[in-house]
Amino acid sequence: MNKRILIALLVIIVMIAAVGGYFWYAMGAPMYKPGMVRKEMESSSSATSPHAEGSGFWEVEPGIRLYHFSQGEGRNVLVVHGGPGMPFRQPLSGLATLSGTYRFQYYDQRGCGDSIRPFDRFSSPNTYENMQTLEKSLGLGAQIADIERIRRILGEEKLILVGHSWGGFQAALYAAEFPEHVEALVLVSPATMLVMPQEDSELFGSVRAQLPEDQLAEYDAFLESYFDFNGLFQKSEADLVAMQEQFGSYYTSVIKTNLPEIEQGQPGGWMVWAQYLSMGQRHDYRPALEKVDAPVLVLHGAEDLQSETASRMYADLFPRAEFSVIPSAGHFSFEEQP
Repeated sequence: MNKRILIALLVIIVMIAAVGGYFWYAMGAPMYKPGMVRKEMESSSSATSPHAEGSGFWEVEPGIRLYHFSQGEGRNVLVVHGGPGMPFRQPLSGLATLSGTYRFQYYDQRGCGDSIRPFDRFSSPNTYENMQTLEKSLGLGAQIADIERIRRILGEEKLILVGHSWGGFQAALYAAEFPEHVEALVLVSPATMLVMPQEDSELFGSVRAQLPEDQLAEYDAFLESYFDFNGLFQKSEADLVAMQEQFGSYYTSVIKTNLPEIEQGQPGGWMVWAQYLSMGQRHDYRPALEKVDAPVLVLHGAEDLQSETASRMYADLFPRAEFSVIPSAGHFSFEEQP
């Protein structure tokens, strides 16, 4: 009898360990995978088409309104801002001389700036359910789908995209999803998020390496709170916006170049953490870029905190890519060396 009880207990322990192990794996796995957006949009039966509204908004889905503005005349070029969740409030100086030939379209991604912010707080105690809702509403898939909807609003068969930092990462993933709808890509210091765990130095560690010794304990405490996903759904949109602004202050304090003042919209809150959930703790999006046949220009500021190797990864993956380093410039080369 004791032997049977022992065996039963061992079976229960193994089952609990297996379930726990699967849950741990699922929590670390990416919620977004290349190809998901295309498949979902092709199977969608929504009768509502994305359209432009008055007062500078695009309605990309029912109730999902994205703020936008433009500069110039001519062929449309979509500018995808970085951050995540740090929209532009002024045209990029590095594009000004081209505004007689191209019309640069700027927009606030959903969940930041003046675009819709669908969540303030989450009331459900079900963490996994909240994660699913947040990621589906504001994650990588939703942002990439919005680019495709904007293409349709603009009436372009093929898009020319300029993506900066996180926006370069998103633009690259859009091209992987819809290669037939991309004419060309310009990626300015694209975020080093194609593979995780990262093979090169990551942003938060790069900032820490530049901080003075007396700030390290404070910064480490900030990061512990920033990446506390167990307590994430106890926070509000305002709480998360404040955390983004705080990290921005750390980042700007260690920039080596003489960065002109850049006017930006209010950072994203829930939108930022939705991006993290999309990627999980491990993924490899690199193979998806190899099927993109459009010409790609990758730009890197020589003084960028992000390493040249990290930016060069994009150029090495796209079949028709050029890589150029801009001297005396950092992460915002379009303003530092326009």
